[in-house]
Amino acid sequence: MDEQRKMYTGDWKCGSCGAAITELPFEPDPARADGLRCFDCHKKQQSQQRENRQMHEGNWKCCECGGAINSLPFEPRDDSNLKCRDCFRK
Repeated sequence: MDEQRKMYTGDWKCGSCGAAITELPFEPDPARADGLRCFDCHKKQQSQQRENRQMHEGNWKCCECGGAINSLPFEPRDDSNLKCRDCFRK
């Protein structure tokens, strides 16, 4: 099922670089339109957040394949349902 995402057209400006934004995959809240980001600024912000993410080291096992999990981007409260990267992507 290859369903097309509904796109919303408008006349907005990127809150970071000021570039014109004419299409979005969601309808923005007019009260928060100054927080919109163009595609490039959005990707840059995501990359920075990923780089700054605190990783938690541990010795956990994948609940599906039993493989070792040594690092997670969160501190698990319950380790009974953790999945390694490969099993998570399935």
